[in-house]
Amino acid sequence: MEKTLPATRPANPRFSSGPCTKPPAFTLDRLSDAALGRSHRAAIGKSKLKAAIDGTREILGIPDDYRIGIVPASDTGAVEMAMWSLLGARPVEMLAWESFGAGWVTDAVKQLKLDATVRTADYGEIVDFAEVDFDRDVVFTWNGTTSGVRVPETVSIPAERGGLTICDATSAAFAQDLPWDRLDVVTFSWQKVLGGEAAHGMLVLSPRAVERLESYTPPWPLPKLFRMTKGGKLIEGIFEGATINTPSMLAVEDYLFCLDWARSVGGLQGLIARADANTAAIEGFVAARDWIAFLATDPATRSNTSVCLKFTDPRITDGAGFAKAVAKRLESEGVAYDIGAYRDSPPGLRIWCGGTVETSDIEALLPWLDWAFATEIAALTEAA
Repeated sequence: MEKTLPATRPANPRFSSGPCTKPPAFTLDRLSDAALGRSHRAAIGKSKLKAAIDGTREILGIPDDYRIGIVPASDTGAVEMAMWSLLGARPVEMLAWESFGAGWVTDAVKQLKLDATVRTADYGEIVDFAEVDFDRDVVFTWNGTTSGVRVPETVSIPAERGGLTICDATSAAFAQDLPWDRLDVVTFSWQKVLGGEAAHGMLVLSPRAVERLESYTPPWPLPKLFRMTKGGKLIEGIFEGATINTPSMLAVEDYLFCLDWARSVGGLQGLIARADANTAAIEGFVAARDWIAFLATDPATRSNTSVCLKFTDPRITDGAGFAKAVAKRLESEGVAYDIGAYRDSPPGLRIWCGGTVETSDIEALLPWLDWAFATEIAALTEAA
């Protein structure tokens, strides 16, 4: 295999799965209208926060009767708010096929001490949704950021269900179609698919979730950051831009820019098409080689954002060491940053393919994967 350096380099080598690369049109001066040094409760702050909520609803097609709130601590904060505020009213099923889903299992079982039914699958696999009882509350990730496995289109959540569906969709929102009428709580962060700045999360509640909040009081104490009701009624201000704690108005301005950029590429369908094109480029590359494969075993569950790959060459005896060496070599050449597999995942590479990544950059990266693999294999052979 040729070890000559490829002629073309990605114009943007940022393929991290979070925080993800900024939209191609981003420059710092696009944030010059940020309401810096102003209260988020002043008219200008409220208007920008409301615009962020309204723009999210518009682009994602969120139903008018669903509430959308901006919450602290990114997607993690949004999931924790939902779990600690809503769970415990009825039996719960926890679904996990990667590390973040496993984290929510830990919270439910060890922190909230719920007698939960836990369904898990290995990295690269997904749980059998046919076995899930949706008359219970169900908590799951839509897209496994650390495994590259997403819920396939064949999964159908029943419209008539007794429980709530609580969905961590942080690597799916703005890149995949979500069935809003089948989801009661959806969470995501600005730092993922749209490449916004970190530390802010979004919490979307269906009318059924609001009804639960107003009729159920969990038996454990709730920190101030988690409280969404007062006197048995939803605090509506949270879902109109009156955030629980002080948001970064610079980050808000950045998110508004991201939403405008999303509109410019065709909204949700344009974003999905961009992610699909990026993933298709990698699919063609993998199909033509016998030393690399997708971690997702079933193409129907393959993510179009957090694309996870594994090395399959039998000469590789130290998978973690080999994958780390490849990632380090690519970073040292300035062609790919932060593409090593997540620390809890099987060894390999993880390439972000969300809509803010240009397909031309993915295409320019692929010959470098050939080069890095060949270089590291040659080093193994020489060492032997």
